[in-house]
Amino acid sequence: MPRLHELSLAAQMTALRAGEFSPADLTIAYLDRIDRIDGLGAFAEVTREAAITRARALPRPACGALWGVPLADKDLVARAGVPTRYGSRSRMDHVPTASDPLARALDDAGAVNVGKTSTSEFGLTGFTEPLIHAPARDPWRPSAGAGGSSGGAAVAVAAGRLPAAVGSDGGGSIRIPSATVGVVGLKPSRGRLPIGSGLDSPDQLSVTGPIARTVEDAALLLDALVGLAPFPYATGAPGSGPFVDAARRDPGPLRVGITTVSPWDDSEDIVLDAAARDAFSTAAAWFTDAGHDVTDADWHPVGYPDLFQVLWRASAARIPLDEADAALVEPLTAWLVEEGRRLSAVELLGGLAAARAFERRTVADFSRFDAVLTPALAQPPQPVGAYAGHSPERTFAMQVEYAPYSSFVNVAGLPALTLPVTADPTGHPVSVQLVGRPGGEAVLLSLAAQLENRRGPLPHPPAWDA
Repeated sequence: MPRLHELSLAAQMTALRAGEFSPADLTIAYLDRIDRIDGLGAFAEVTREAAITRARALPRPACGALWGVPLADKDLVARAGVPTRYGSRSRMDHVPTASDPLARALDDAGAVNVGKTSTSEFGLTGFTEPLIHAPARDPWRPSAGAGGSSGGAAVAVAAGRLPAAVGSDGGGSIRIPSATVGVVGLKPSRGRLPIGSGLDSPDQLSVTGPIARTVEDAALLLDALVGLAPFPYATGAPGSGPFVDAARRDPGPLRVGITTVSPWDDSEDIVLDAAARDAFSTAAAWFTDAGHDVTDADWHPVGYPDLFQVLWRASAARIPLDEADAALVEPLTAWLVEEGRRLSAVELLGGLAAARAFERRTVADFSRFDAVLTPALAQPPQPVGAYAGHSPERTFAMQVEYAPYSSFVNVAGLPALTLPVTADPTGHPVSVQLVGRPGGEAVLLSLAAQLENRRGPLPHPPAWDA
């Protein structure tokens, strides 16, 4: 009999509804495992007693798409009565009196919240090493970081401390850590979700999405997220899906573009690691073997670095920091906020206009394909502390060198999914990225499941059995 955490999210949800175990049984099993996750920095806060009380009080029969499923908020999501620190010493004592819409909606869907997963300060970086608490570490190689900014969520899933997780992705923050630690990360299309749609901020970059161990589990969680609330701007016809059906069916022959080009190639030193190149080539070969038309995407983006740096700075400018707060935040955050607030209206509007132009060009360039395959990351996981002690400009460049294929997807508003397909010589999983058409999550899930089936089961990291 497998232990509860060894079951997939799909199997857990089926067993819960069949009464094979209770929400409290499952919640306590995960909480006990969280207690034994020494040194990986996955959680910023654990609310054990509140979670058990919630699990025992869930109404029966099962109601809600996530009934009885243990989940955790990323530490950027306010939950009433639970410390919500945004990964920052400037919010050390912050305990909100009201919950954000996502927290309320997950409760309404029947999920059991077990606490907060760690994030970088205000979610601004692609690594999760905030000064407020221990860094999120790669469970395969604990001397390395887990990526970010949803690093804690990805670690918790990879190490079997959550069945799945909900992250946010404004420039790769779901896909970077998921690819780093070898789980599935899905960034939905702009406008796909009712909460965390990407339409509720001027830059329209950040969206909510699932992190899971399997493609089917990611699809299940996406179905639940799409159904959290009525939303007139959601992509696709009302009632379309569900996405889990797409993950369970053969995609049929499709046209798949492939490219190792990134929009940063002309401005930064982008070098594709041998293991990343091998994973990319392997996935392309598997798609060819499956009967897909695999073609070079012949993509040549221009003008991207300048516009993205404007958007990145502008996003930081909106963080509410007073003089006392500014003395507590990390140097990179302080610099970003200062630089963002220096932007003129002309510079900001110019950056937003350039972003929309880039979106139109990229959607047009990719429209010939049902999906486009890219590497997920350019480099292997970086040592903890690798980004410390550098100038803000160099820290930014290092993040781009690590993950040059991520942020352009947010600017273009497209869906994208990362999943592990091979392993490097040490056994560490190596991932690829699939980018879809607007609203094309179902195709991505079907293609990703095909890759996953061809790959076969992966081993678990050492922390799995801890």
